[in-house]
Amino acid sequence: MLSHAEENYLKAIYHLSQADKSDVSTNAIAEVLQTKPASVSDMIKKLSDKGFVNYQKYKGVNVSVKGRKEALQIIRKHRLWEVFLVDKLQFKWDEVHEIAEQLEHIKSPVLTQKLDKFLGHPRIDPHGDPIPDERGEIVVGKKVPLSEINIGKTVLVTGVDDSDSEFLSHLDKIQIALGTKIVVMEKNSFDGSMQIQMVNDQVIFISKQVADNLLVTE
Repeated sequence: MLSHAEENYLKAIYHLSQADKSDVSTNAIAEVLQTKPASVSDMIKKLSDKGFVNYQKYKGVNVSVKGRKEALQIIRKHRLWEVFLVDKLQFKWDEVHEIAEQLEHIKSPVLTQKLDKFLGHPRIDPHGDPIPDERGEIVVGKKVPLSEINIGKTVLVTGVDDSDSEFLSHLDKIQIALGTKIVVMEKNSFDGSMQIQMVNDQVIFISKQVADNLLVTE
């Protein structure tokens, strides 16, 4: 059984390896977890001894088959709890990450199964990220940044590339959420800002930063 700290490291290594599609450096892990590289090295040795990661000196670390399976179960619990907090307890989507960080360490597989069933077997969390199934399999739909969509196209908001609470709070203020239908009206070549129309015919301007971080599906 892994400790909370070991689970956090394993999840961080998995996420970093998926982002770069390569082995992960101790410095990258230290930056994400806000700790010292020496502490990372000690933890990598523990996880390696337990068979959860593969490590080669000077080349970096990655999850093993066993480690990937465990990391996906942690991620599954985290995202299911986020759905529960938003759908059943009416938390806002920018409020749930830290709470789910605590709840993801509950060990009971039965609780996870019952939670999944209670929620109707959701496939995405409140931020549009896919929820691994009980076998650790993920179905990922094709999403692109809104900034890449051409003028005149109608798209559906299906995720965010930045789960920072300030960004999510900003989206709430301009009434953009998962499932919001958007029509691209105008793109400004000078600064990358966009004019968009939403389903209620409201027309607003958004910055390139917002457009880059809003993931949509045509």
